[in-house]
Amino acid sequence: QVQLVESGGGWVQPGGSLRLSCVASGSLYKIDTMRWYRQAPGHQRELVADITDDGTTDYVDSVKGRFTISRDNAKNTAVLQMNSLKPEDTAVYYCNADVQRYPTRRPDDVWGQGTQVTVSS
Repeated sequence: QVQLVESGGGWVQPGGSLRLSCVASGSLYKIDTMRWYRQAPGHQRELVADITDDGTTDYVDSVKGRFTISRDNAKNTAVLQMNSLKPEDTAVYYCNADVQRYPTRRPDDVWGQGTQVTVSS
């Protein structure tokens, strides 16, 4: 079994910053791409940022220049640094990863439980 656990959500005023972390654990052979999604009430889940195992990143246009995704492969961790937060960033943020399970290397798509981010004054 492979698990993803997010942390770091909370409430912040507009213009503030939050740092989300996602830690993978369990029977892991390798983690390929890691992603952060978000879902606001009444909206579909949206891909915010992703990072490949070699560090290539991509972002949705609405967060470019404000959010930074990074990872530590040795610690099976991905981080989403969110700066200059806006009320429209309010959502539940989910970590997602493409993994290869140990020892079979069977691919799997794993999700965390989500962490709430609220941006308001």
